Amino acid sequence: MKTKKILVLHGPNLNLLGKRELSLYGSFSLKKINAHLKKIARAQKYTLFSYQSNVEGTLVTKIQKWASKVDGILINPAAYTHTSIAIRDVLVAVGIPTVEVHLSNIYKREPFRKQSLISDVVDGQVVGFGPKSYELGLHALIQTIEGPRKGPKERPKERLKT
Repeated sequence: MKTKKILVLHGPNLNLLGKRELSLYGSFSLKKINAHLKKIARAQKYTLFSYQSNVEGTLVTKIQKWASKVDGILINPAAYTHTSIAIRDVLVAVGIPTVEVHLSNIYKREPFRKQSLISDVVDGQVVGFGPKSYELGLHALIQTIEGPRKGPKERPKERLKT
């Protein structure tokens, strides 16, 4: 039985977790979040790869390159949630199970943060639970990978070959 794989992507400024806006994002570092996610994934017989970038194009390229190598994507696009048609388009193109997560509740923040350009092309979204959003999102993603495909939209039958 082959080990299933998950790619966790963190968008801009998430490398500053634990240092910036502690009242909003908490004191957990990205390193600690990734370690916790790897432990959960390992217990579920998954291998987890994580990557953070402040550059939109780098995140798009990472999704393209990893799409044929992983069974699902857990993504916190951070500020790109509200602006990136490129990330939206690549998630549609690769067509693999994907869950969007956010530490804060984007729907209780500034008006420009209340819209996610990717929420309708992913299988689900977890927001507002701090670092626990990642954990809940990972469990939801694994459940999506393991169960019958149900989602907000039709997904292509074949993965994008990279």
